[in-house]
Amino acid sequence: MSDLQLVPGNSLLAATPEEGRQLAVKLARLVIKLTQPDDEKRRQQRAIYADNPMMLISIGQTVAAEFATIAAANNYWRERPESR
Repeated sequence: MSDLQLVPGNSLLAATPEEGRQLAVKLARLVIKLTQPDDEKRRQQRAIYADNPMMLISIGQTVAAEFATIAAANNYWRERPESR
C-alpha cells in the first residue's frame, strides 16, 4: 500500500461548504492517484476521458460521493451559522 495520505490532515472537517467541496475534489483525485500510481499512464489516460462525456459524468459522481461524506462529517455546516 502506498504512503499516500488519503485524508489530508487526517480530518474531513471544513469551515464552509466551499472548503468541503474543494476537499471532495482533492479526495477524488487522491483515489485516482492511488488506483493508478504511474504519472505517465494517468497523463495518457487523460486524453481518453477528456473526450468521453460518460467518463466525465462518472468523475462528477465520484466527487459528489466524497462531498456527501464530508458534508455529513461536518453536520452539513449547521453548527456553524457564520458559514451561511
